[in-house]
Amino acid sequence: MGILRILVTLCVIWPALGFAQGVEVGQPSSLRNLVPAQEIEQESAQQYSQLLRQAATKGALAPNDHPQLIRLRAVGRRLVAEAPRFNPAARDWRWEVNLIGSKQINAFCMPGGKIAVYTGLLQGLNLTDDEAAMVMGHEIAHALREHARERLAKTQLTRLGASLLGEFLGGGRLTDAFQIGGGLLTLKFSRDDETEADLVGLELAARAGYDPRAGISLWRKMNEANRGAPPQWLSTHPASRNRIAEIERQLPRVLPLYEEARRG
Repeated sequence: MGILRILVTLCVIWPALGFAQGVEVGQPSSLRNLVPAQEIEQESAQQYSQLLRQAATKGALAPNDHPQLIRLRAVGRRLVAEAPRFNPAARDWRWEVNLIGSKQINAFCMPGGKIAVYTGLLQGLNLTDDEAAMVMGHEIAHALREHARERLAKTQLTRLGASLLGEFLGGGRLTDAFQIGGGLLTLKFSRDDETEADLVGLELAARAGYDPRAGISLWRKMNEANRGAPPQWLSTHPASRNRIAEIERQLPRVLPLYEEARRG
């Protein structure tokens, strides 16, 4: 707790000393532009709808009046309100938040704002609203930074080869060559993507009025869950101890945003 007290004190004087608020992640990769946003969002909506139908068939889709879903959607609304700051296109996304009954420690946000959280994560780890906001903020950050578009572009370019890339750069549109396929739900991001999503999600949650220090307690819970077989959600993620260290390093940048949101 001593470290946290020091960090909170730093956050009070940080703006007065002229230090910038918010995380620094740079511009999204230009490679994402090789995959049309409209097409990936349409495919995302189709795959998401299919997932919900399958969950409903198994009796695993939480009804709209489920208390935990109501709680999740309330958190989601506050996060989504801040999303256009990071990607103006998010204003036009058809956001959805759903809860799926499963022991999986998992959550995701697909392109276009399609969010699902599994009960194994929300209830299995007994997440507070602040901790749930850290998870959802992280997943929303993937969508806002368009990591799926970037990942698909890199994969397809590897398959298509340099000759087709030259054709594209010469003015052609290789839209037909980029096949999105059915793998958006199982798409794996790089560790750099995951770190970037951590940072953007941390700021997003803070701006929405959720305590970014909850990221520390969240990853401690994740570390406990990681004993034995790693949860699917953590398969490509940096180690929990590294994430906690990075969150502590970023707190002076995001705690003032949280305090401002609370006052507002």
